[in-house]
Amino acid sequence: MSNLQNMSKNIFTIECKDIFLREYMIEDLNELQNITWQPHFNEFLIDWNVSREQREEWITNYEIPDNKRFLNAVSKDGDIGQLRLRMGIISKGTGKFIGVCGTGILDRVPSPNREIFFGISKDHTNKGYTTQAAKGLIKYFFENTNVQDVIAIAQIRNVPSNKVIQKCGFEFQNNIEIENRKYNYYQLRKR
Repeated sequence: MSNLQNMSKNIFTIECKDIFLREYMIEDLNELQNITWQPHFNEFLIDWNVSREQREEWITNYEIPDNKRFLNAVSKDGDIGQLRLRMGIISKGTGKFIGVCGTGILDRVPSPNREIFFGISKDHTNKGYTTQAAKGLIKYFFENTNVQDVIAIAQIRNVPSNKVIQKCGFEFQNNIEIENRKYNYYQLRKR
């Protein structure tokens, strides 16, 4: 589906060079489920590889409604508080759902704890898509919300994610441990 068709259906998108970000839709369920079960994906993102039934419940009852609340807060006054936004990374070339990018509060670290997260299908790594997605979402935050600081974490051994975070301008703060896994902890301030 083209971005213009999405816009005519009042679907929120963020335009990037080779991809665009689009809020989750129920039609994304199968691709989202397939991507989250890829070994590299669930190795680095905690709690993403759940049953299809659980994924369907989450996307229907939490993720899509949460996105609407987030976008309503942005249109009201930009104060997104604790709200979450989850978006698909969509290939402009094929229109396919190829990854995820979003934000939420990472309650396992002290404030500021507005996190940006991302993950992409093994078929689309090393093409710059994740960096485009993260930069697009960060730009949107800083221009349209009251967010002043964004954090990102990546397991120390997850070299590709650490590179994406660094390319987005995040500054390394320190190492942290979550659930017996060691992470690099980064922060980016609105300029």
